[in-house]
Parts: sequence; C-alpha cells; structure tokens
Amino acid sequence: MQWTLSFDIPEGKPKINYQSQLFSIGSCFSTVIGDKLAERKFSVLNNPFGTLFNPISIAQVMEDSILEMPVNSDFILVRDGLYLYFGMHSDVVAYSKESLVRLIQKKQTQAKQVLESASHVLITLGTSWVYEYGNQGQIVANCHKQPSGLFEKRLLNADEIQKAFASFFNLFNQFNTKATVLLTVSPVRHTKDGIPENQLSKSILRLAAHQLSEAYDFVHYFPSYEIMMDELRDYRFYKDDLIHPSVQSEDYIWERFKQAWIDPKSFALIQEFEGIKRDLAHRPFNPESPSHQKFLDNLQKKLDKYSMDFDFSKEIDQLRKQTRYRGK
Repeated sequence: MQWTLSFDIPEGKPKINYQSQLFSIGSCFSTVIGDKLAERKFSVLNNPFGTLFNPISIAQVMEDSILEMPVNSDFILVRDGLYLYFGMHSDVVAYSKESLVRLIQKKQTQAKQVLESASHVLITLGTSWVYEYGNQGQIVANCHKQPSGLFEKRLLNADEIQKAFASFFNLFNQFNTKATVLLTVSPVRHTKDGIPENQLSKSILRLAAHQLSEAYDFVHYFPSYEIMMDELRDYRFYKDDLIHPSVQSEDYIWERFKQAWIDPKSFALIQEFEGIKRDLAHRPFNPESPSHQKFLDNLQKKLDKYSMDFDFSKEIDQLRKQTRYRGK
C-alpha cells in the first residue's frame, strides 16, 4: 500500500561541493538548511541578519549590503533598553544606537564579501504579508512587538516581489557572474494570518519564484513547500505547534535537497561528519570504562584527521569536556 505521493525533483547544476561558498537567507527554514550544511562542514554564511520572512526585506538587506548603504536611522528603535532595527530580526540587537549601527555595518560587510564570492545563494521566502511603517509606508522585516497602530498590514502581489528581486539580481550579477540562486518557499505555516490567508500568501510566493526562475537562467526553484504539502501530507510530520516541520521532516527535506543539489562525490565526507556528530552526542553507561575511553580516543583521531582542512574547534572542545585526557 502506498501512503505518500512522491515526485521527481530536477537535478541541480552546478552542484554544491566542499569547494562551494554558500549564502543562506530568509525564513527560519533557511536557517535549518544552513545549519545542516554548516554541521557537515560546508562553507556557509547563514542568515546574518536573523530570520527574515517577507521577500521585500530579504532582497533589500542583500542589496543594501552590496551597495554599502548607510543604516537608516528612522528604522532604529528602543525596546526594554535595547536597540533594534525594523529592517532586521531581533537577533540583531545592541545596548546603544552607535553599537547597533556598527553591528549592522559589520554584518553588511560580511554579507557583501560572501555574496561577491558565493557559488550558491539559498533564499527562502516565508510570507507575502507585510507591515508598512511610517508616513512613507516602508516595509519592515520585523515589528519588534511595537503597537499595531504604527503599521499597516497588506498583501504583496507577485509583480512587486519580482520587481524587488529583479533589482537585486541585476545588481548582484554585476559583482558575481558565476553564482547560482536557489529559491524556495518555506514549508512553515503562518497560521496567525489565517489558514486561507496563509495559502494565498504561499501561492503568491510560489508564483513569484516561478516568474523569477523563468526570467533568470541562474535562478532555480527547490520545492521544499511542495515536499511538505504532498510527500509529507500529515500532521504527524509537524512539531507540536502544528506549524513548523518536525525534525524528521527537516531531515527528509534535507535528504531531498542533498540528492538534487549536492555533488555525490561529497556524500562520503557528509556521512563521516554525520557520524562524528552522532558520536559526540553519545552518552555512555560508564564514562570511565576502558571501552568508552577507547571510543573517545578513536573519535579524537577522526577529529585530528579532518581538522587540518575543516573547522572542528567546537567539536574538539566538546570532546575535551568528555575525556579525562584534557591535553589532547
């Protein structure tokens, strides 16, 4: 008996490998994929501006970074003694206006450097619903729990999204002519907008992504939303909030992404690094037993083997906390 309907995903080219430079931005699902790539030691800058949901803000922060635009002081606010920016997530926070401006400029510089050398740019669109702020109706990335009366909520249309990304892509292509852009629609459900409203929002994002992939030969679409809606069409594949995909679902979509876009020659290293991650998470019955000490010694050898070419500093520190041989 067949319990799910699967579909083919076109093979992506050029493939991602361990020489690739990756940039991931957008909805929290982009963080999930970015984290999985980072855990497997791919070179990736993952959501430097924090989680961004709407496509206008996503395109804007990338464009501002490349153009080295000054920080918009009208977008700076204070909440509970902390300084935040309407154009970014609350992860971007400081204790003074000056510190916030320096932090944003640092992140823009980092983003510009990676974007200019990136082989692949992963963009996850979350919602078509936006909030406009101020007399000029500027779209914010995050309302930062400010009074609702300060904002006007509205729905973007596909042409607006296409225009915003066309502006960025045309600029981006002047600085980086070799990058491949992967667009995807987040499988996370924005139920606070309403169920019909969420479906409408996702439909607009999907249409805009299709239009962009048709307009630019370096832009491709990866169907993470469709995988969730069709191959994983059951609430058991969601977390308890019934909004976010479960860990099992994230792993499944990652495997589909891996098969479509990652060079099979990298699979052996991926498997090895996944094994190291599992070994580090292992909790022994008796940490002092000779068998466990041997297990740790073997794990140390693996880390030593790969640390010449990959950054395993966090894993080495984690291992040292487990072993009696602190000097290793």
